[in-house]
Amino acid sequence: MLKAYLEYYRETFELKCSGVQPDRMSERSSPPSTMSLHGLIRHLAGMERWWFAINFAGLDLPMLHYRDDFPDDDFESLDGDPLAALQTWREECARSREIVDRAAGLDQVGVVERNGSYSLRWLMLRVIAEYAQHCGHADLLREAIDGATGA
Repeated sequence: MLKAYLEYYRETFELKCSGVQPDRMSERSSPPSTMSLHGLIRHLAGMERWWFAINFAGLDLPMLHYRDDFPDDDFESLDGDPLAALQTWREECARSREIVDRAAGLDQVGVVERNGSYSLRWLMLRVIAEYAQHCGHADLLREAIDGATGA
């Protein structure tokens, strides 16, 4: 069920981004917010890498769109092609799926402790909540861009 819900939200997010012209993906909804579809794509790609690859699996990978001196880089520095960012997000999702599929089970504990140990079960619930929140943001952003709403 956790895998199914996570996939549902990943697919929902992808639907929110589909059909949007690349030059409009960086449009921000309403100042002072810096949120955009492009920024959400970058944020979710980084979130997938951070939680599944770096923290849970312990892979030695650089952070995406994040620096300690500039933690909001994912939303504020929209350099690069949004379609390339979307492809990076897809690749991070694929890596996360592989990590989950290789796990010993939902009780497996992440390699890197963050405020104590956490299980794959907890991690998947955490990521589902992140997607649920940002799919709502993406729906509002998409409606502001071209009026499209719904799943």
